[in-house]
Amino acid sequence: MPVPISSPAILRTTGLLAISLALLAQLPLPATAATTKTAAAKANALPAYQADLSQTSVSGLSSGAFMAAQFAVAYSSTVVGAGIVAGGPFYCSGAPSIGLYTPFLINASTTCMNPAANNVSPPVSSTLWKITQDIALTGDIDPTSNLARQKVYLFSGTQDNTVTTAVVDQTRAFYQMAGTPDSQIRYVTSVGAGHAIITDSKQDTACPLTEPPYINNCNFHQAKDILTQIYGPLNPPATSLSGKIIAFNQASFIKGFNSALSSMSNTAYAYIPQACNSESCKVHVAFHGCQQGAETIGKLFYAHTGYNEVADTNKIIVLYPQANASLRPASNPKGCWDFWGYTSYNPLMPNFYAKNSVQMAAVKGMLDRLAAARGTRLSVNSAARK
Repeated sequence: MPVPISSPAILRTTGLLAISLALLAQLPLPATAATTKTAAAKANALPAYQADLSQTSVSGLSSGAFMAAQFAVAYSSTVVGAGIVAGGPFYCSGAPSIGLYTPFLINASTTCMNPAANNVSPPVSSTLWKITQDIALTGDIDPTSNLARQKVYLFSGTQDNTVTTAVVDQTRAFYQMAGTPDSQIRYVTSVGAGHAIITDSKQDTACPLTEPPYINNCNFHQAKDILTQIYGPLNPPATSLSGKIIAFNQASFIKGFNSALSSMSNTAYAYIPQACNSESCKVHVAFHGCQQGAETIGKLFYAHTGYNEVADTNKIIVLYPQANASLRPASNPKGCWDFWGYTSYNPLMPNFYAKNSVQMAAVKGMLDRLAAARGTRLSVNSAARK
């Protein structure tokens, strides 16, 4: 259910919302990878690996960082840690900013990204923390007391003008208000990176730039840094992978009356280390950013951001859910994860932040599937959009 601070729909029915939606709809759709439809047609059901969900963690870049933040809060009884790369706090787009009741999309594209450039204030962590506690009382998210035990990794590049440090600062403040000790928060602000996930691969984009595919070489293995912060000391990354990347039918997890608005691809991916075929492994969910889904950049995010190499030697399954670009019925032209409400039929009172929202529930369903006993069968038939 929506929280009171966002409920007066009449105050949200402003010209700002109409203008924002019109501008968003005019953005060009990104190019689609040629193999996507074929892969979707051939994708099998996600296998069961008897994974250990008590060791589940999440991370992401940009919209994927916002998604990681909201998933970590909503499912805080499951998630033990979060890596938030250029992302703001839970429910960032829902708090008052420009006016007392500002449309979610306006907040998402101003307050939650580059407030200074838009002449608005950054998100206010104390307000968001109060809203989060109110939401928890409705049962839409897990109890907020769980957040104090999470291990948190935060990152803001000094050259990032897309989601600025002023926003990520409030993510740290949010966790501090939640009772997460500073000893459990690692906040990196010293790298001269643009808006990107960071690698130590020379083939990637130069560190200070902000350009597709938003994977930058800063001589810094960020995936390792994230997973080490969450899980503690790890074995060195693999130089040669023992496991394999699998494509699976993501559509089978997209359910509910608003499944047509999910803006999720039919196919998603996971990296399965060889050891996880016989042992119970941890699970890490890596959310790509806008314009980073496989339908846009192919396998670059799920195969070349460094997660798999770390996971391979540390018995971690990496799940790569996929959002895709869409104009109708969901207005999501850049293939972002929802942190402002495009997956709700009523964008004035969205539920993107809740456990039962279409994207969040789909990802949780994938985790539950990975945790099922080996040999359990799952139909690939989907209740999703046709």
